[in-house]
Parts: sequence; structure tokens; C-alpha cells
Amino acid sequence: MRNILLSFFLLFTAISSTLAQELRVKSFKLAGSDLTAQTQPRKDLNDRNCAVVKVQFVGELVNIEGNVIMPLVKRNNETWVYMPQNTRQMNVITKNFLPLMVTFADYGIERLESNRTYVLTLLDGSQQQAQQSQTLTIKYSPSSATVLVDNKMVKGMNGVAKTTLPVGQHSFIVACDGYESEEGTVKLKASAPSNLQIMLTKEATAIQQSTVTQPTEAQQPVVQTPVTNGENISIPVKDGISIDMVRVEAGTFTMGATPKMKDPRFDEKPTHQVTLTNDYYIGKYEVTQALWQAVMGNNPSHFKGDNLPVEMVSWDECQEFISKLNSITGKTFRLPTEAEWEYAARGGKKSRGYQYSGSKNISDVAWYDGNSGNRTHAVGSKQANELGIYDMTGNVMEWCQDWYGKYSSSSQTNPTGATSGSSRVLRGGGWNITVWGCRSSYRGNYAPGDRGYHLGLRLVLSK
Repeated sequence: MRNILLSFFLLFTAISSTLAQELRVKSFKLAGSDLTAQTQPRKDLNDRNCAVVKVQFVGELVNIEGNVIMPLVKRNNETWVYMPQNTRQMNVITKNFLPLMVTFADYGIERLESNRTYVLTLLDGSQQQAQQSQTLTIKYSPSSATVLVDNKMVKGMNGVAKTTLPVGQHSFIVACDGYESEEGTVKLKASAPSNLQIMLTKEATAIQQSTVTQPTEAQQPVVQTPVTNGENISIPVKDGISIDMVRVEAGTFTMGATPKMKDPRFDEKPTHQVTLTNDYYIGKYEVTQALWQAVMGNNPSHFKGDNLPVEMVSWDECQEFISKLNSITGKTFRLPTEAEWEYAARGGKKSRGYQYSGSKNISDVAWYDGNSGNRTHAVGSKQANELGIYDMTGNVMEWCQDWYGKYSSSSQTNPTGATSGSSRVLRGGGWNITVWGCRSSYRGNYAPGDRGYHLGLRLVLSK
């Protein structure tokens, strides 16, 4: 009897150990050259083609829970999952492992897109054990600050702290006397090291007692009187905050997926000639939290910092912000049209035909999912484009004035987009967006009331 009980205990322990084993995501990415979603389509409830997620897993996959258009398609160790556009996550159910909720934004894909194919590769814990550690680098200012990760001090030197941690989510705090501390979380991925850049802002009392220092260009310089120097203009707002604008000369360009744009999406076509007949000014930087706070008296952003771009703002809230800004300044600011945005991002008359705004190398000009450390960064801390405009690729996606709609192949003059719709255009990619979604022709769209950690804005001023 004793031997029977012992055998039963050992068997139960083995089964429990297997069931407790966790699945892990090795990778989740767009399969740009895979046309399965188009050649073997399935319609959603709105009669629109679905996206396809090909789940690769060596084991018995029982079900996929979520916004799924059934049935699943089994192909050996691959399961095809048809999901409607805008789906953001799925729950994977297997026979021998705990359920796994996969949130696509954690891997740089905010939501699925119609007619696109994605590949989700899963591993069990034993397969991925060798990949369980990753390096986290935190660059911080001032260099005298203290860095804590998971409530443990990380020794830094010259404003750089490095530590090796298990793959997964970790907390961090950067603090210094006289400055507002900054804290948050970072998710380390097995595929690549993570980097954070933290610039602490002085506490209000410290700012009042300190002398005024000359800010760097990346910190969006503050001026008290209007200054014009040919191509640029600086307009004071209030509380020492001003808006730097770059002049964009009128001109004609090809809008949409030109040959330099790799792996374009269906809505970036057809290309068409656009003529903008009027010069205009566009923000040198994305609207910062300091500017939003000065105008609105609040800061809705998830990642806090005066010189960080404001985010968590809807298109509707941007209109309210602009209305108040115009009342304060007596100017007529607005959001850019989609054509104005793309023309400026491409460099206007100075364009060199780059895929990204200012470079063929995305890391030169953008904070995106490959280098952002899962957060926004100070405006102007990457290279500018040909016109001297910063962050038109990456950091936050930028609302445009237009309703989202299909392109026409016809030549257009001063286009303003679709006459109506259910969503507004967003441009420029962001800190959590893949390389694929950061080219200058890429088009995003959200409902006017939507907010997100990666949704911000840039201003235009008509000349």
C-alpha cells in the first residue's frame, strides 16, 4: 500500500510540474512577404478580410481564445488563427502548459491589420532557459542620480548604469535631490538588450531658486519674444514656453509608397502627385508635456517629463488644446493635413528620398521598438531631417487633421483627406512600433476619441 501511495505521489508531482510549466513567446512579428491572409482569406463579421496569425508551437495546441473567426487551421506544428483588424491580443490554450495571454503591443505591433500575416513562435521554459537573462542599460541625467532596479541599487558611472536581469518585467526608479524622481517598468525581451534614457526635471521649488540656464536644442529652447530667422520662427506662449516652427516651402511631391518605401501596406497605394500651393510652418518638435501643461493646466501623459512628447491625448482633445492655444497666442495653429505631414517628413524641396524622415538608417532619427526601451524620449534627441525637423519618425505617432480614407491615383492640389469617416489619420510610427510601421508613407488610424501611450501631436501654422 505504501509503495502504491508513493507511486501515486510521484506521478502527481510529475504531472503538476508539467502543467505548471509556462509557455513563453520567442517572437511575434509581421511576415511581410507571406500573402496567406490575401490568397486564403476569411471575412470578419463586417465583411472585411481578416489578419492571419500563424502560431508555431511544438506541442498540442487546444484552442485560441479571443476575437477569433473560427475554425482554426492546423498545419503540422503550425496553427493559423484568423482575427479581425484591430485585434490586440489572444489567449493561447495548450494541453500541457498554463494559458498564455499574448498582448501584441508588447512585441511592437499595436494591433493587427487586415490582409496581413503574422508569425507567433512559442517555446516552453526548458527550450528558452538559455535565453532567460538580458542586459538593461539606463542612461540618466543628472549623473549624480541614484538608480534602483527592482528596489536594488545599480551602480552607475558617468550617467550610465548597466545590469543583467531575467527576461520579463522589472521596475526602476531614478532619483536625485532637487529633481522630480522618475519611475516605471520595463519589459526585457530575450531577443535584444533594452535601453532607457531618463532626463530628470528639477522640482518646482528648485527651479524657482535656481538661475536660468541656457537649454540645449534637444530640450526645446525657451524664448520670451518672437524670433524669426528665415526658415524658422519661435512663438512665445506663456510661462516661458515657446513653440519652434520650421518653414516648409510649397511644392509638388509623390505621396504614398514610392520605391524607397519597403514592404508597403495596401492603404499606402496608389502613389499620386500632390501639390501644396502655400508655404506653411510645422513644429520643429512634437508638442511637449511642458507646452500642453502650460495651455491645458494638466498632463495626461503616461511617461512623465517636461521635454517628453505629450501622449495619451485623443484627436478631440488635441482640438481643444489648439483652440486654447490660439486664444493665448492670437495665432491660427492646427493639426497638419496628411499631405502636409508627409511632405515635411520627406524633407520638402530638400528631400533626399529616404525611407525614414531624415535617414535610411532608422536608429539615426527615431525612437522605435528596437531602441526605445519601451518608453518615449526627450524631443529632439535624435538627428533632424533635411528641413531640421525632429522625431517625424518614431517617439510618438502624430495626429493629422484628415479623416482616414483610401488614396486615389489622381493628381491633387492641397488635399484634405476623406470627406467623412470613423477614424482620423496618425503618422510617423512610435516608440512601440516596428521598423515596418515607421517609414514616412505608413498610415495609422484611430477613432477621434482614442488615447494611447504612443499617440501625440505636432502643430502646423499657416503662413
